Amino acid sequence: MAENREREVLVIGGGPAGLSAALVLSRARRDVTVIDAGEPRNAGVAHMQGFFTRDGMPPAQLLETGRTEVRGYGGEIMSGTVERAAGNAADGFVLTLADGKRLRGRRLLVTTGVTDVLPDVPGLQERWGREVQMCPYCHGWEVRDKRIVVLATSPNSVHQASLLRQWSPDVTFLAAEAPAGDDAARLGARGVRVVEGEARRLVVENDRVTGFELADGSVLGADAVFLAPTWVAKDGPLTDLGCEIGDDGFVKVDTTGRTSVPGVWAAGNVTSPGGQVIIAASAGSMAAAMVNADLIEDDVARKLAA
Repeated sequence: MAENREREVLVIGGGPAGLSAALVLSRARRDVTVIDAGEPRNAGVAHMQGFFTRDGMPPAQLLETGRTEVRGYGGEIMSGTVERAAGNAADGFVLTLADGKRLRGRRLLVTTGVTDVLPDVPGLQERWGREVQMCPYCHGWEVRDKRIVVLATSPNSVHQASLLRQWSPDVTFLAAEAPAGDDAARLGARGVRVVEGEARRLVVENDRVTGFELADGSVLGADAVFLAPTWVAKDGPLTDLGCEIGDDGFVKVDTTGRTSVPGVWAAGNVTSPGGQVIIAASAGSMAAAMVNADLIEDDVARKLAA
């Protein structure tokens, strides 16, 4: 099922970074195809915040608008999952999709994002993207002045709790072991209450989070929960091609998204998991401009060599 036509650019991932890149490339009159697995990171979120002129827009609406804009300039959006990536900048790259189809392209941009892995506490996954959140800047305003519980899941949790105190006077830090030293001092300085205990399950009543049941049977009241998930990059195509991975477990890129493998770029949450939608879109736009410039340089080099 190989396609004979070689695209100029193949973009893996149809989220904000991928669509932003495809818009720039299609407007640059590049033959670009976006392969979209249809698994957006924020699928469970009703609205997004902090995106200039798009504040409060449902994420699905943003993506649909982006697809329409890309197609308006001749870009192609294809549904599918990439199972393997191979090739190089000199001979071109080949993507094998789950349905057996193979696509060829001169350059490759990976914007596949990350998977958020939550603690194994019953109820958290079901409310993820609703009352259970990660980013104070994305959702702090919506829970202002409410009872916020920060579940300690990483060294970043103290910083998260300190931030959230900006939105509510009622912030509680829930940890299996109470923080000590500088962490305890910081939480105290910010007026964050500390509760030592193990979360047994998230309590939901009438389709609304009301608190955490702790191991001792008590219930810690809460209207909203924030935590730091474990991030797992969806970097299969990048590892297939041998892109260098940093000590943090994410692919190394320069400020333009260029990886260690010539002809391969990466942008969005696959390289910067903490980035908001607007940041991912910006990274995709930057990478696209550099991909276009790289293709121009390649064309010039080929002409001169001939």
